[in-house]
Amino acid sequence: MAIERGDIELAGVCKSFDGVTNVVDGVNLRIADGAYCCFIGPSGCGKTTILRMIAGHEDPTAGEIVIGGQNVVGLAPVQRRTAMMFQSYALFPHLTVRDNIAFALRVRGMSKAERLRATDAMIEKVRLTSFADRLPAQLSGGQQQRVALARAAITEPRVLLLDEPLSALDEQLRVQMRQELRRMQRELGITFIHVTHTQLEAIALADLVVVMDQGQIKQAGAARDVYAHPHDRYVAEFMGGQNVLSGRVEKVNGSSFTLTQAAPDGIEVPLQARSKINVGDTVDIAVRRDDITLIRPGQNLPPGCAASLPSRVLAIEYQGYFVKVMLDTVPDDEFVAYVPEKTFFANPFTVGDVVVATWATEHARPLA
Repeated sequence: MAIERGDIELAGVCKSFDGVTNVVDGVNLRIADGAYCCFIGPSGCGKTTILRMIAGHEDPTAGEIVIGGQNVVGLAPVQRRTAMMFQSYALFPHLTVRDNIAFALRVRGMSKAERLRATDAMIEKVRLTSFADRLPAQLSGGQQQRVALARAAITEPRVLLLDEPLSALDEQLRVQMRQELRRMQRELGITFIHVTHTQLEAIALADLVVVMDQGQIKQAGAARDVYAHPHDRYVAEFMGGQNVLSGRVEKVNGSSFTLTQAAPDGIEVPLQARSKINVGDTVDIAVRRDDITLIRPGQNLPPGCAASLPSRVLAIEYQGYFVKVMLDTVPDDEFVAYVPEKTFFANPFTVGDVVVATWATEHARPLA
């Protein structure tokens, strides 16, 4: 039965290999039709295994994989109408661009005239018309990737799966190909499932970011929500851009609580609707690195800033539009301020300087 929609539901999906139990451990997730979804996490977290199970290259040990309303466990990829673009591209070196892209259609028995018409239309979509008669060895890395993408997409899948498709490219090409992938996804109107270990890649591309750890989903949501509002310490630290502080709750003041830390008067943190915090609890809080303001000892706190942590500058890295300043605020842990370039160089710090890290109260968020 043809699958017209590309919405996906993973229901209690588990996978074990050779006595290693629960490489994927009870994953539940809904992915909307036509969404761009990125799975992200460290090596061995289960993200590629999930991709392969959706594709039909592995079957789950338990659970259901539903595509377009149909449980596809046990069905071949062609019956699921999924297609996979591999990290290595796996292009046939002896075939031209046109023949590489047309290969799947030839295998399916499509007539030569129809095959050529569909192939040339796809070549135009990926902007390779002038390279149609070249061999893969005569193409750049980015052009080879577009051939692999076109070859996967030409079968008109409802779900296209991409296994770290940008990992072999240099940084400039990565940025270009991110734009190309997003353009192609919108133009084709199909569901893309993309596995990556690069945080910036995930938040730049995805409608839905899924953060994995040890076979489980730690958080899934819109890119901005996952980056700016992590649920727990793992997500905050893995996605980056956040400082995480731990401390004991000293008092709860209606709409906020005070956390005992290195700050002389403690740190005031707004309570959130889902927070259940009591005096004596040990709590993690997150503060975005770009919300940190650095001042020198004796300076007045900027308007709206309440928390102030004495610190020493450990290292400085120029990042172009901002300067990354690493501090010794948290023993044996990283605490970083992203200082706008013009602000930093108007009154620069040096390694070893004593500074005060401060931020507005509303910029601190309790973590689960």
